[in-house]
Amino acid sequence: MQSEELSIRSVQTKGDLKEFIKFPWQVYRNDPQWVPPLVVERKEFLDKRKNPFFKHAEVVFYLAKRDGQTVGRIAGIVNHNHIEFHQEKAGFFGLFECVKDYEVAKALLDSVREWLKSKRMEIVRGPANFSSNEEWGFLAEGFDSRPVIMMGYNPSYYLDFMEKYGMIKAKDLYAYFIDESLPTPARVVRMAENIKKRENVKIRNLNMEKFGDEVEGIKQIYNSAWSKNWGFIPMTDEEFDHLAKNLKQIVDSHMIFIAEVDGKPAGFSLALPDFNQVLVRLNGRLFPFGILKLLWHTKIKNKIDGVRIITMGVMPEFQKRGIDTVFYVESYNVGVKRGYKWAEMSWVLEDNTLMNRVLKLLGARLYKRYRIYEIAI
Repeated sequence: MQSEELSIRSVQTKGDLKEFIKFPWQVYRNDPQWVPPLVVERKEFLDKRKNPFFKHAEVVFYLAKRDGQTVGRIAGIVNHNHIEFHQEKAGFFGLFECVKDYEVAKALLDSVREWLKSKRMEIVRGPANFSSNEEWGFLAEGFDSRPVIMMGYNPSYYLDFMEKYGMIKAKDLYAYFIDESLPTPARVVRMAENIKKRENVKIRNLNMEKFGDEVEGIKQIYNSAWSKNWGFIPMTDEEFDHLAKNLKQIVDSHMIFIAEVDGKPAGFSLALPDFNQVLVRLNGRLFPFGILKLLWHTKIKNKIDGVRIITMGVMPEFQKRGIDTVFYVESYNVGVKRGYKWAEMSWVLEDNTLMNRVLKLLGARLYKRYRIYEIAI
């Protein structure tokens, strides 16, 4: 309780959960860049019975109320897999939204901080929705365009609130943009060809007819490739299978590449069509007419003209051999043939020197920046 008017309470009922899910519509009702999530998808994401993340995590949801009206929300997260993997007592906040009132933001952050303290955490970090394997960080630069699929968006005043609260930057994440008007430099194309010959790299597409087997192979690459990256948490088998099942509905298999070296899996790259171009028109609803709109814009009108290169990983023993460059060239060439006009490459850690250098070499421009904050408890 921060004042007579403002109160913080945990989500207890179905009605509370509905308010928690629907509150962003209040924050963004006049913001043309916001992409409303599908309500049905948010319900599943927050359902402890359906989202396998909850099997290794404790999560609490809070609503901020003033005079009976919801004015903010936040989640507190203890991810036991993160604690075990990184050997640090870091808890997280996520799903943060609030009206333009610092008192509300402070009350929400205080509530999560106290809850994490009761769980014996020593650091609060975020936002994480719910982990680095999903939406991660506040948008800090690049408010003049919509977010792409599975990337976050927020008002700029959230950053002011974090800094006023005493949070410091833990890490910045970069998003790069490139379009078809900028062909891959000839020297990069030659470089990719030389790498394929020198390293005996073969590139193939995902075989959708053997989707289950392919997912098993990708799972091993994913959890090995990023094992030393800041903030990375290996996905459990159940989490990975759950994500793969959901993504199967929207992937373009021509934009999923698997690299093999001497016949052994070495890496993979995944580019997803930017379904946010369609979601923005649905206002969170698939029913009664949302599915028809979705089919119209994706199948009939062919409105999706961009992709997000969301994941690109190379097994540790094959890293620093240039396979990432081969993936980017392949993604560009096939993407243009498939009718895509642009791509976002995200996210990239600010201190991932090699990846940032490769992207700049390709002519991509840094156009969005996301920020992760932290504070001691």
